[in-house]
Amino acid sequence: MCTTTAATCHTCPRITQLQMISFSGHAHFRSRLLLAILSGKPVKIDKIRSDDKDPGLRDFEISFLRLLEKSTNGTTIEISVTGTALFLKPGVITGGAITHDCPLTRSVGYFLEPMIQLAPFAKTPMRLTLRGITTDGSDFSADTIRTVTLPHLQLFGVADGLELRIKKRGSVPSGGGEVEFLCPVVKQVKTINFIDPGKINRIRGIAHAVRVSPQFSNRMIEASRSVLNRYIPDVYLYSDVYKGEESGKSPGYALTLLAESTTSAMHCAETISEPGSAPEDIALQCSRALLSEIQKGGCVDRKHQSLVLLMMILGSEDVGRVVMSEPSNRTVQFLRDANEFFGTVFKISPASVGSELLLYSCYGIGYINTNRTLA
Repeated sequence: MCTTTAATCHTCPRITQLQMISFSGHAHFRSRLLLAILSGKPVKIDKIRSDDKDPGLRDFEISFLRLLEKSTNGTTIEISVTGTALFLKPGVITGGAITHDCPLTRSVGYFLEPMIQLAPFAKTPMRLTLRGITTDGSDFSADTIRTVTLPHLQLFGVADGLELRIKKRGSVPSGGGEVEFLCPVVKQVKTINFIDPGKINRIRGIAHAVRVSPQFSNRMIEASRSVLNRYIPDVYLYSDVYKGEESGKSPGYALTLLAESTTSAMHCAETISEPGSAPEDIALQCSRALLSEIQKGGCVDRKHQSLVLLMMILGSEDVGRVVMSEPSNRTVQFLRDANEFFGTVFKISPASVGSELLLYSCYGIGYINTNRTLA
């Protein structure tokens, strides 16, 4: 439950009479801090694992707060002695060259996903280098971000110079990976009108293997093809094998799949290696997950709903529309939080008569990047 107050913040007594937004619990931690920085509104989060045997913030959450400090100027962060409450007063998104070492408890995707949404509104183009685990199964992998997340951002006019470079792979548990994210700045994001999902016409994928036999990636490709080629002939899976220093510190392998439609709608799935699992099992699991995602339909897959909806909120003062499947629990909470920060309400209605797909529409707030340095 969240409440909006205009009173003194007990965590930071120097800050008075601010329109502070309060939350309880550790869930949706990153998205709430992201919304606070974009909206310029202070946020207080309390009761962070207060009933847990090990209460308070985890190491990866503290690391994320440090990353926010590096990428902004003037941001004030106050953490209680027990670590169960924090207050954040947002500053200016500066961008520039940033290097950050991620803890091995979460992959670089945990840190990169919110930074991708902040970077277009920075003062200068961002060049972010993250070191750690590149694929862990809990967060977006570097491959998913490069092949799926960034193309979704391009829908809103963030394109020239947008890139993710995977310099080193890093598998669980010891990591050793390194990625470099480059993002231009924009004055304003475009309004989207994406209502035709189209038909799936091709499938692409990356099977990567580090510190194991290169045959593992080939076995994943063959097993995945045995499923996907039954439905579509245009299937191209790429084998990506890293050796030496570029392969990180731990053995591992994974398969990332992307299905693209005639209208550039994308759906993705990913599965990583587990102890005792064969490459064929990983490939079959990933292929079936992709088919399940395709079956849900829509122009945007469920993993990227909140990214697209946020950019629609920040878009120009016009009506943005997109067709997607039913919202995930994460998306539902994100819409509630976004309403607290920006006051934006979405209209969600059936895309057509008898269709299970939904049409999401909202009026953009016309967010202008005032941080941007003019050339």
